[in-house]
Amino acid sequence: MTDAPHEKASIASLAMTRRMHRRRAAETRFRLYGRASVIFSMAALGWLLLSIAATGLSAFTQHWVDLDLDVRAESATDNDRRRLADALAGGFGVQADDAVRQELLALVSASAATDALARNAERSGATLRLTVPVSDQADQYYKGRVDASRPAAQRRLTDRQIAWLDRWADEEQVERRFNRGLFVNPDSRDPERAGLASAILGSVMIVLIAGALALPVGIGAAIYLDGFAPQTGWGGRLTRALEVNINNLAAVPAIVFGLLGLAVFINVFGLARSIPLVGGLVLALRMFPTIVIASRAALRAVPDSLTDSALSLGASRMQAVFNHKVPIAAPAMLTGSIIGMAQALGETAPLLMIGMVAFVTAVPESPLDPATALPVQIFLWSGSAEAAWAERASAAIIVLLAVLMVINGVAIVLRERLQRRRSL
Repeated sequence: MTDAPHEKASIASLAMTRRMHRRRAAETRFRLYGRASVIFSMAALGWLLLSIAATGLSAFTQHWVDLDLDVRAESATDNDRRRLADALAGGFGVQADDAVRQELLALVSASAATDALARNAERSGATLRLTVPVSDQADQYYKGRVDASRPAAQRRLTDRQIAWLDRWADEEQVERRFNRGLFVNPDSRDPERAGLASAILGSVMIVLIAGALALPVGIGAAIYLDGFAPQTGWGGRLTRALEVNINNLAAVPAIVFGLLGLAVFINVFGLARSIPLVGGLVLALRMFPTIVIASRAALRAVPDSLTDSALSLGASRMQAVFNHKVPIAAPAMLTGSIIGMAQALGETAPLLMIGMVAFVTAVPESPLDPATALPVQIFLWSGSAEAAWAERASAAIIVLLAVLMVINGVAIVLRERLQRRRSL
């Protein structure tokens, strides 16, 4: 009779031990799943960054060739491209016919070389020393991206062109330099002359305009909704309706804001297409709900007892909010606002709708000049078939990622400084 309670206790203890083992096994599996998810996400991110770097880092350098061109006086009446082709043919010691001229002109940036010839037109008949970039195909060959062992039908460079390029390399006429033109040149139809100057300045103007409009309005709206808007009665219902609509605006696809900008700013107000002013206005609308939501979350994280104690000591509502609540929430509000600006910097669809997809060959000098933006420039270049454009697009992605990292770094630094200042 005395064994029954002990047997029941041992059975219960065994069941409890089994449950504990199952719990621990479940926790172990969850940890493994979490670690596997982190490892997978980091591997995917690393693979993405490595693939972009492998394609785009080479775009930051470019090959230039030194040419001693004997521009004959009798060819001075010809156009510059023909003079260039004849001079190249003379340098290689080949007879210049139409086919040879086409192959020779495909080795160098013909537009850059003819511009240099035009600037030295008065020196016709003399030997000109020109340093010009090679063509995009020649640049890809020197970077090892053209397989000379493949059949000629499967590559764009002919055997004769490869022989001429090898001759330049053997004679040390070719030099690899930092591609300064990638940052100072506007867009071009020649990949070797295309740059990001218009896109970078356009993006800077757009983000500055959007930030100047969205930051004060968004932060002010968040402070009003959190500290001054009525919370009861009909006023409270209106406040909750505004909060719901702002949250819904944050979920609206970005292209809808582009359609709104096209309908209002361009069709109604008559602003020009493809200008940074319209882009800034559209992205300000896109940033507004994000800034309001982030700022409200920062304000709600501050305990209400702080403002209640200030009110109990005789402070006004404005003094309690602006002197006590806002300074504590400022670091998180600033971080959310800057992240909203970084998000706007990467938007493409709204800018496409307002015409910033235009081919712009000049650097904008004001927000009313035609311009493009970095995401749009990446979209345009990635749609081209040549390998040089893919290289340029990857380089533009690297520049965009670098700008985003700088913006996020600024947000972190400012947040840390505000937190240290608050703790003093």
